[in-house]
Amino acid sequence: MSLEEKQFGSVWFVPGKNLGRYPFCHSVYIESAGVLIDPGSDRKRLIQLRKDCDVNEVWLSHWHEDHLMHLDLFDDLPLLMSEPDAPAVSDLEVFLDSYGMDDENEREEWRGILTKTFNFRPRKPKRFLKGGERIHLDSVTVDVISTPGHTPGHLSFFFKEPGVLFIGDYDLTPFGPWYGDVDSSIDQTIESVQLLRDMPANVWLTSHETGLFEEEPGILWEQYLGVITQREEKLLDLLTEPHPFEDIVGACIIYGRPREPKSFFEFGERAQMKKHLADLIKRDIVAMNGEKYYRK
Repeated sequence: MSLEEKQFGSVWFVPGKNLGRYPFCHSVYIESAGVLIDPGSDRKRLIQLRKDCDVNEVWLSHWHEDHLMHLDLFDDLPLLMSEPDAPAVSDLEVFLDSYGMDDENEREEWRGILTKTFNFRPRKPKRFLKGGERIHLDSVTVDVISTPGHTPGHLSFFFKEPGVLFIGDYDLTPFGPWYGDVDSSIDQTIESVQLLRDMPANVWLTSHETGLFEEEPGILWEQYLGVITQREEKLLDLLTEPHPFEDIVGACIIYGRPREPKSFFEFGERAQMKKHLADLIKRDIVAMNGEKYYRK
């Protein structure tokens, strides 16, 4: 199964390989203005787009590797993104630090993955995109929307004339939100999704899987945020008995079961469970006894 490219006025939805599932994402192209957003979709299609169309700038919704995988095809063009997310793309070690990777073996493995699979190289944006900014392009008016949580500087974009809202990695998939970065936030994720849900639009574009909604997503908003509650409930059920952090990771609350490659999925499990535990401790629902967490 594959998704078809579709055009809404001057806004093109450019689907990624394998339904835009990681390590791919969907891209957006703004015709006439020549703006490409998130070049992580399909390398052959992006090469063709560069050849056939007048691509002038690249924008990133955020700093994650699946959104910049094919940025090397456009390294001679201006890069625009948010200021909070820019440090991660400036240096490979800062990139790893932003994920909170502190195990040297894990870092070494990911250095290879990022450079070979995702074509990572240090980059410096020409300028920063800011939430609340309105950009008048030749073919469309773009409202830049600050939607932190997934990353501290995650951006969404509203294309006014066709009524298209690009919501990036708040992708409304059954998996639910990711908030595993050092500066990710569960609370901000919820706030950003609620903000996007309340915006009037005709079409909704996301970065992964279904990617394109021509009818209001409806219950999908609630189901997407509901995953956060489901994860918390499973964690609290586990912590009716005290458990060390490694047992919590091994319970596979995020991914449901052990998956390969282990380094990728175990990292995701650890990173997001840390966020849930910190949130529950802050709310005085969970505490620690020595090295073990327990429900109060």
